[in-house]
Amino acid sequence: MTQTTNENEFARARAAMPGGVNSPVRAFGSVGTTPRFFVSASGPRVTDVEGREYVDLVGSWGPAILGHAHPAVVQAVQDAAAHGLGFGASTPGETELAELIASRVARPGVPVVERAQRDAMPPAHSPVVEPTDAHPPVVERAKRDETPSTHPVERVRLVSTGTEATMTAIRLARGATGRDLVVKFAGHYHGHSDGLLAEAGSGVATLAMPGSAGVPAPIAAQTLVVPYNDLDALREVFALRGAEIAAIIVEAAPANMGIVPPAHGFNAAIADLAHAHGALLILDEVLTGFRVGPAGWYGIDPVPFTPDLITFGKVVGGGLPLAALGGSAALMELLAPLGPVYQAGTLSGNPLAVAAGRATLDHLDADAYARIDRAAAQIADAAASALSEAGVTHVIQRSGNLFSIQFAAEPPTDYETVKAQEAFRYPPFFRAMLDQGVSLPPSVFEAWFVSAAHDDEAVGQIIDALPAAARAAAEATPA
Repeated sequence: MTQTTNENEFARARAAMPGGVNSPVRAFGSVGTTPRFFVSASGPRVTDVEGREYVDLVGSWGPAILGHAHPAVVQAVQDAAAHGLGFGASTPGETELAELIASRVARPGVPVVERAQRDAMPPAHSPVVEPTDAHPPVVERAKRDETPSTHPVERVRLVSTGTEATMTAIRLARGATGRDLVVKFAGHYHGHSDGLLAEAGSGVATLAMPGSAGVPAPIAAQTLVVPYNDLDALREVFALRGAEIAAIIVEAAPANMGIVPPAHGFNAAIADLAHAHGALLILDEVLTGFRVGPAGWYGIDPVPFTPDLITFGKVVGGGLPLAALGGSAALMELLAPLGPVYQAGTLSGNPLAVAAGRATLDHLDADAYARIDRAAAQIADAAASALSEAGVTHVIQRSGNLFSIQFAAEPPTDYETVKAQEAFRYPPFFRAMLDQGVSLPPSVFEAWFVSAAHDDEAVGQIIDALPAAARAAAEATPA
């Protein structure tokens, strides 16, 4: 049989699917080359339809944290499949995964940090504004609580995608508070539900505009979009609209505009501000959850804080479609069937996905995280050295073991400074790495994902490819 090519597969795909893909970034449009069609993967490597092998730094956009086709994860899925692909009914595995998630999201032994000690950020709270609508007890408690919780997840709801998790968290926040407005930060991605595909209006406290065709303006107008890391802008929004705001949703450590770490104490400050106004804080850990540490970013943020809801995806499903949200029992039990906030899913808690998630989390021990952290540091340091040697202006931004290159002189702190970088340097950098057998995320606005399977050989191949890629970036010119 004649071997196909990536070009032939892409042509065939375009005739069958919009743009030839089922998720836009896969089209490689921003890097100016043909997408690779992969047929197999193992450990730190993927293989395309032409039989060419690449060291992979996408990792299925995060879930392959143990490496592709990890034997324990594959075996767990095969064992589950042998008993049935799904039942449309409850299974013990769902409970086991929910228990595992709740047990990992903890900060045991962390001392309480008094608000006055959060000297890196200005005080977040203004006098409490008593809203006119009544709050359920959970919101009142959150508003009064001065002590960061060390175990914020008491109940878990399993869903199928990160978009579904954040969508449900927002519905739950609105149901708990009786309010409609949601605050998000520019450049943060929380899935493609209508209300979150919103762009900033003309002023800090103006209602958002649709960020996509097909999003009704009245739905986008339920979202307020604020510059990231800007506490003053957030205070202004709450001063003007606080009694209408149900929740703030924030990426725990943003990784969808490249890596842009939160300013020291920022998450704690926005939690304070939300709670002072009777609103909730939704912490989006779809990317960071169980990747940057055993408890996600919540477990390593240097200033303890209390999110009301946390959303998870990627790693928690071990590579199969699964996501989750969690929070206190009082808040989570507002979901049906116990409460008035409806959510359902035929494939929620699918036994194969649950098995993959449990096996992945079971094998993410201290040794695995140490290997990931070490490999990520080696690659990031080597990228910085190669770019410096080639004379390319850049910074490497890191959040735990997640990192990305920003072609800028100063570390970007928000979406506007991210967009100001010399992004034209990334496509030739990407293509040079691909030519040398290294598969990077096909967008400058994405994080690089390292796995526990990235051994010395894989890391060495990446490091060896970097100088030529850095020279290609140095020679790039704006289109």
